Amino acid sequence: MHTVLNRGNAIVAYTLSVLACLTFCCFASTVFLDYGTQTDIQTVKVLVKNVPDYAASREHHDLGFLTFDLQANLTGLFNWNVKQLFLYLTAEYETKNNKLNQVVLWDKIIMRGENSVLKLKNMNTKYYFFDDGNGLKNNRNVTLTLSYNIIPNAGILPSFFGTGAHSFKFPAEYAVSPVQK
Repeated sequence: MHTVLNRGNAIVAYTLSVLACLTFCCFASTVFLDYGTQTDIQTVKVLVKNVPDYAASREHHDLGFLTFDLQANLTGLFNWNVKQLFLYLTAEYETKNNKLNQVVLWDKIIMRGENSVLKLKNMNTKYYFFDDGNGLKNNRNVTLTLSYNIIPNAGILPSFFGTGAHSFKFPAEYAVSPVQK
């Protein structure tokens, strides 16, 4: 006859197998859904300054300042398998030194149940827009893109780009702060 330990082991193994199957069904039911959304990004104010690099005291590098407007309706991204969204605004540009530069300027986490309609006006960047040289001044092709990761209850962690990227240019002259005058 089977002992209590053998029967307990069989019950636990069967329960874990059923839970693993249910978790896979949860993942499979939402893996092929379209998670694309329309975004509208506009720049309001764009400045570039030439600031000293504190690691190398003699060099100066470009530091970009910008404010932006962002509108996006993300309610269609939430379903029963989405726990939260991790949004981030990136800037991509090309310089003489590097073919592709990518900088994260702003991010936000939206939990399920929170307001997922974004109508942001005159937002400052959360992180510095610092170039490793002088590639921002008079750069005519900087592209802002809203990207997001969907954090699911079960399954893979996909990354998507919102449609509606915005391109802008930096001024040809450095902005002068009152201290530098």
